[in-house]
Amino acid sequence: MRIFRHLISWVIALGLIAMFVQDTFYPLPDPPDGWVKFFDAPGQNVVFQTIAERSGVTLFEPAGRFFVGVVEILAAIFLLFPRSRRFGAFLSALVTGAAIGFHLSPWLGRDIPLSLNPANTQTDGGMLFMLAIIMFAASLLLMVAHPGRIRA
Repeated sequence: MRIFRHLISWVIALGLIAMFVQDTFYPLPDPPDGWVKFFDAPGQNVVFQTIAERSGVTLFEPAGRFFVGVVEILAAIFLLFPRSRRFGAFLSALVTGAAIGFHLSPWLGRDIPLSLNPANTQTDGGMLFMLAIIMFAASLLLMVAHPGRIRA
């Protein structure tokens, strides 16, 4: 049973790490404009600029975006090592729980616009919201499934 929990722990942790790294560094060298936390120009990230415009708080873009990106990378680093995996899962749950909260608020909403161009009315159809829910559930599952240290 312990080996199965280790295997599940690694699978979930690697999946969360991949999602966080993809979200902050996305496939280099040609990331899509407006969707990568660390490489978008100030005011160009679709999610955080939408929050900043709708809330009136300009601190969300770019400062909030960089802060969230750093916390996501820290969570990924903690998830990588088994000794700190539960703390990484806790950080992951905090970040994704906050994302869910913003998606449920009037500041962001469930459907995210695909670009900052007001003429483009296409949205993601709630895919980012569903991804946040899946990652939140995976983080909670990892906190429970990760085996603790064997005590002598």
